[in-house]
Amino acid sequence: MTYHKALLAGVAGIAVLSAPAQAAEIAPESAPEQAQAQTQDEDFSRGDVIIVTARRRQETAQAVPLAISVIKADSIESTGNFNVTKLPQLAPTLQVYTSNPRNTSVNIRGLGVPFGLTSDGFEQGVGIYVDDVYNSRVAAATFDFLDVAQVEVLRGPQGTLYGKNTTAGAINITTNQPTFDFEGRAEVTLGNLDYKQAKAAVSGPLSDTVAARLAISSTSRRGTIYNVTTKRWINEQDNIGLRGQLLFKPNDDLSITLSGDYSKQDAYCCGTSFVRLGTTQRALNRQYEALVAAINAATPGRNYAVPSRNVYDRLTDIDAPLQAGNIIGGASARVKWNLGSGTLTAITAWRFWDWKPQNDRDFSGLSIVAASNNPSQQDQYSQEFRYNYESDKLDFVVGLFGFKQRIDTQGLERQGSDASRWSLSGALAADPSVLSGLTANNTQYLKSDSAALYGQVSYKLTDALTIQPGLRLNYDKKEGYYQRVVTTGAGTVISCTPAPASGTALAAQCGVYQPQETSPSASKWNVSYDLNVNYKLAPDVLAYATYAKSFKTLGINQNGLPLTTANVPDLSASTVKPESVNHFEAGFKTQFWDRRATFNLSAFLTEIKDFQATVNGGQFGTVRGYLANAEKVRSAGIEADFKIRTSDRFTAYANAAYTDASYVKFTNAPCPPELSGGTLQPAGQAADYSNAGVPGALSPRQCDISGQALPGVSKYAFSYGAEYNVPANLLGKEGQVYFGVDGNYRSDWNSNASPSIYTKVEGYALTNLRAGFRGDGFDIFGWVRNAFDTQYIELLQVAPGNVGLIAGTAGDQRTWGGTIKFSF
Repeated sequence: MTYHKALLAGVAGIAVLSAPAQAAEIAPESAPEQAQAQTQDEDFSRGDVIIVTARRRQETAQAVPLAISVIKADSIESTGNFNVTKLPQLAPTLQVYTSNPRNTSVNIRGLGVPFGLTSDGFEQGVGIYVDDVYNSRVAAATFDFLDVAQVEVLRGPQGTLYGKNTTAGAINITTNQPTFDFEGRAEVTLGNLDYKQAKAAVSGPLSDTVAARLAISSTSRRGTIYNVTTKRWINEQDNIGLRGQLLFKPNDDLSITLSGDYSKQDAYCCGTSFVRLGTTQRALNRQYEALVAAINAATPGRNYAVPSRNVYDRLTDIDAPLQAGNIIGGASARVKWNLGSGTLTAITAWRFWDWKPQNDRDFSGLSIVAASNNPSQQDQYSQEFRYNYESDKLDFVVGLFGFKQRIDTQGLERQGSDASRWSLSGALAADPSVLSGLTANNTQYLKSDSAALYGQVSYKLTDALTIQPGLRLNYDKKEGYYQRVVTTGAGTVISCTPAPASGTALAAQCGVYQPQETSPSASKWNVSYDLNVNYKLAPDVLAYATYAKSFKTLGINQNGLPLTTANVPDLSASTVKPESVNHFEAGFKTQFWDRRATFNLSAFLTEIKDFQATVNGGQFGTVRGYLANAEKVRSAGIEADFKIRTSDRFTAYANAAYTDASYVKFTNAPCPPELSGGTLQPAGQAADYSNAGVPGALSPRQCDISGQALPGVSKYAFSYGAEYNVPANLLGKEGQVYFGVDGNYRSDWNSNASPSIYTKVEGYALTNLRAGFRGDGFDIFGWVRNAFDTQYIELLQVAPGNVGLIAGTAGDQRTWGGTIKFSF
């Protein structure tokens, strides 16, 4: 890398530009940043140029007529955003929430995945792709970026150019590819909290026709919450990743890239702290404070209390073992063949995921749930063929995609010695043996198959006016199996059919863990289509409008079903209808001041009928949660992106989003905790919202939350950054001294599937600083993240049982450190 290129990369910052909500294909012999560097060298005086290949050819992002945030590798590294969960700091329309790697939600514009529920039986609305390979498990979002060239956050429905259909958007990650010029890089970072990160990559030729690339990454950090029970820090980071690639290029028309990767997490994770109490409709003597007092009174000398009621003291006392063992990997082959009339691309991939968790589901130091573990193993296979054609007037892409997946899960949940006092009343509450040791063993599997034929045409009616229609034919089939076997502490298998007599120990046990066996299955065809019309108002002004009709595939409930009045599983809830999506978007993209400044604006409206939402009874184990269809939701908003480079000394950006995402109609939603926990109202009786938080009041069976905001979405989100540099000569090295700042703000949002007054997360703003010295082949800088030590919440969770306990995770405190990077 020349000094000139290093300078450009350093000041490039973050590019958030408009491009299509379609998959980006990177040719094996050429990565986007290489094309960008070439374009910049040719015309640097005219400002930044970001190259994407979203329409199967290399072009500037400003020339492509839909919305995407393009984040370059240097920006990711300099701002410390080393995995997908950190990207919302740079892309305001992206929301990512995680309580552990499996329980991770990735949404765009508030849409994508039901909030608060992880189930194998439904699809993600936001697809995660690495080098064109779809990752069906969102757990991939928690791994470190490994030798990444750029990340594209694509907004809006996908499908007519993607293999796997996604209705809310996609995160398309492109890694650096093997090169026939020898090159390498290494990076080491040290920081407080025992933070250590090391990355390295090397690439070069093995012969005139074969090139290879190898990359490795390791990250570790002490936890951020201290567990006074186990005397150790929890929620640590412990990641390692490895990727190898082999490129065979016998001639200019054919290239074959073989890739393999393996990533492992072995963190002592993931736990929560006490945040607050909220009054539910349980009887007052059955709520948190009274239950703790009763447990203490039942054991002479016991005086249980949480270590702190201030979440920012970062203390917890959870007593169950913790583990977040997570392994993801796979292999792929990509063949690209220039046939003269067009290009044929074939992508064959296999991926696996192995999840080994241990959790504390009662969120406390009491022995209520002694174990809660759901290890699972997944294999997925995908095959994609694409043919694309380009001419002066007409371009088109047609593709065929197939996908096969198998997931096996072995669940275990066991009640502890305090469970009877916590969950039961009367004489049974005083008998620990009723629930202590009660165990549910769950066995389940999912078989999922899908296939699609898709295509898109781009036709220039004039030099300024282009129409771009697309079509997708999609088929999905899902088959599942779920079995729950329940045993007492003495090892006796229990049966709850017919329903046991009220007030007996068996009835109490069946109220906690209900044996079930179901075999849900369903299949569905659907047709998606879209139309984009764009017009070049001036050489650097592009206006566009898009309509898309899309479907999110059907789902099946894999974690147990609710019960009928006859105390048997309600089989009508086995399947969940597909989401029907209508999406409208319009915007314009401009460059001015000799292309040193970019301003893009987009407005969108997405309406979804039969939205796949979470329903949860709030109990420990009878039915933890299942999917159902909300009648209709809507997400509408405006997004603005601005970037400016005044000279090769200064660059800045600002991105803002207003998102109004709400339930238009959801009449049978789960009730929030303030309307839960009491004796259920008679069937058919309307909910009495005036009794919210009144102990002993009757609780509605469902709540109408129509008009309320979707969880996890801030109405206002903003990110910004700037960097200034000056030429310098230090220790005989020519380069530049630079100072950078970046930050983000988001307004308040709700952290419960049905918005609750107890789970409102207040808005916050974060600021990060960095300063360093860089030159030809090196970069040394120090950084401070969350520089003003802002106190904020990442996630709140309602403890099961409707006792009023709200637990959560505080966001990272101020962290600091230094990074050294070398390249050759």
